[in-house]
Amino acid sequence: MDLMAIIRIAMRALARNKLRSILTMLGIIIGVGAVIAMVSVGQGAQQQAQQQIAAMGSNMLYVSSGTVNRNGMRMGWGATKTLVMEDMDAIKKECPAVRDAAPGSQTTAQVVFGSDNWATNIIGTSPQYFDVRTWPFAEGTSFTQDDVTTAANVAVIGETVRKNLFGATEPVGETININNIPFQVTGVLSMKGTSGGFGQDQDDVILIPITTLQKKITGQDWLRWIMVSAISRQASYAAQEQITAVLRDRHRIRPGEDDDFFVRNLADIAQLADQNAQLFTILLGSIASISLIVGGIGIMNIMLVSVTERTREIGIRMAIGATEGDVQQQFLIEAIVLSLAGGAIGIFSGLAASYLITHTLHWPVLVSPAAIIAAVIFSMAVGIFFGFYPARKAARLDPIEALRYE
Repeated sequence: MDLMAIIRIAMRALARNKLRSILTMLGIIIGVGAVIAMVSVGQGAQQQAQQQIAAMGSNMLYVSSGTVNRNGMRMGWGATKTLVMEDMDAIKKECPAVRDAAPGSQTTAQVVFGSDNWATNIIGTSPQYFDVRTWPFAEGTSFTQDDVTTAANVAVIGETVRKNLFGATEPVGETININNIPFQVTGVLSMKGTSGGFGQDQDDVILIPITTLQKKITGQDWLRWIMVSAISRQASYAAQEQITAVLRDRHRIRPGEDDDFFVRNLADIAQLADQNAQLFTILLGSIASISLIVGGIGIMNIMLVSVTERTREIGIRMAIGATEGDVQQQFLIEAIVLSLAGGAIGIFSGLAASYLITHTLHWPVLVSPAAIIAAVIFSMAVGIFFGFYPARKAARLDPIEALRYE
């Protein structure tokens, strides 16, 4: 008997019990839909984490002042005052894997514009900071290197500061007061949102020339940190080693002694976030896959019932010339059709569930074609695996006994 004839017989057999066929497919529908929805949630979280880290800067390394031991007490990070502007110049000059760098120090202050005020972070840096952080402007421009040289009273503000201080007023060209010192706003940064892994509002910030901060606000002559951009993500690890070697040499740190600085590579944070998100995706997918297995067991149970109900039919088919292979193929195809039909409906259910999750819970969701293909293949495998035993049982029935079955 040819394959198409067997498929037609199998389809007619399934059509005779429509409700039972639909209920049998339900487990596969739920399983495939759950796998697609859960994997989409996991991959959406993974993508969001990577976007947040990428928003912090391009191939960035964070060099900060380190800890120090005072009378047996180890102070926290940022306790040393050995990180200076000359260190940044040396990093840019002596580290081939470094593309650019920007100095930094910061404090908090109450900022006033007209009758409004806002407490925010004040960062002193150089114009290179915006390139290292890959931070474009929504309005206006950056302050210049000449502003750094002359310690000019100019400022760039983040979106959160603009919203809370200016409202509908155009901020560029306006004057704000930081610790009663007037600053002219030269630009407004585009929105970055919260930082990945830290949860801080990156837009709640005002940036001014580093020399202005040091001379007119904090009185400090050292740096709290240096933002460094490597030439590529792969080169960031080489840059980390080069920076460490340069700073140890400049700070005269002997072998075996602790560094008085700290170098953090954002590539490590991105890799860790990626690994955690992948584990989360696998966990969600594995939990959802359990319902696929349950659906497969349901198919096997129904197929076993179908074999029992159709014993006489099987005997008649064998009596008129159907082989064991024909009977086995028929029941195996019925199981595969149930699985594939349930898988197809499950795909649409999973896509609909992903849409609902995005628009009701506002979770990031990324529907992956690979997850859809994997769900279809898995549903077919379920049909073959759980349909094989009932099909084999049907094929091995004794035709004489089958004809006698009532």
